[in-house]
Amino acid sequence: MSGASVPEAETTLFARNVTKTYGSGAVAYQALRGGDFEAHAGEFVMLNGPSGSGKTPLLSILGCVLTPTSGEVRIFDERVSGKRESELPRLRLESIGIIFQGHNLVASLDARDNVALPMRMRGHAVRDANREAERLLVRVGLGDKLDRQPRELSGGQRQRVAIARALAGSPPIILADEPTASLDAETGATVTNLLKDMAREGGHTVVVVTHDNRIFHLADRIVHIEDGHIVDHPV
Repeated sequence: MSGASVPEAETTLFARNVTKTYGSGAVAYQALRGGDFEAHAGEFVMLNGPSGSGKTPLLSILGCVLTPTSGEVRIFDERVSGKRESELPRLRLESIGIIFQGHNLVASLDARDNVALPMRMRGHAVRDANREAERLLVRVGLGDKLDRQPRELSGGQRQRVAIARALAGSPPIILADEPTASLDAETGATVTNLLKDMAREGGHTVVVVTHDNRIFHLADRIVHIEDGHIVDHPV
């Protein structure tokens, strides 16, 4: 139709003039230097750059794991910057699924319970949480590992459990720090396509830190970070 306009997607993540400094005085290290970033519902964004460039601090600030030293951060319309650290877990639980580089699985829980845990914490019935956990573990290729504890799984398998846990309950924002780092090419592609589907079909905002050039072509945008500076590149 001539003249029809496409509605602009909702801004879910917004950061302006964000800095992050560790330490003080002569030993202060500035990980982020006043960069701007935003992402929208249905968008799949990759953060790329050298080690130590500021990718993980930015992801952690967007995920309400770290607070910025200065600048403004919003999750949907809620201002995050300036909140007390004790308030951040609520925001993470309500809106964000995070895939950490170190997996951060609960050692005493099996794969099913690790994935179901966020949903139970949000108040879902145990049966529903377990059913969703099983569905997601099958989707990441671990349908035969439901009852295995983290110590019984390989590094790549633990990573896939962590990915399934981040997706449990379908949070509107999904953040991932090197999700394919310990996966073979085929499994990495499967997982990345799953994240892409979450954005394209489910309307989620997905932001992935990665060095894996095998998956760059799946991004809607690649945001490059170097020396704490953010440069946005359309794909």
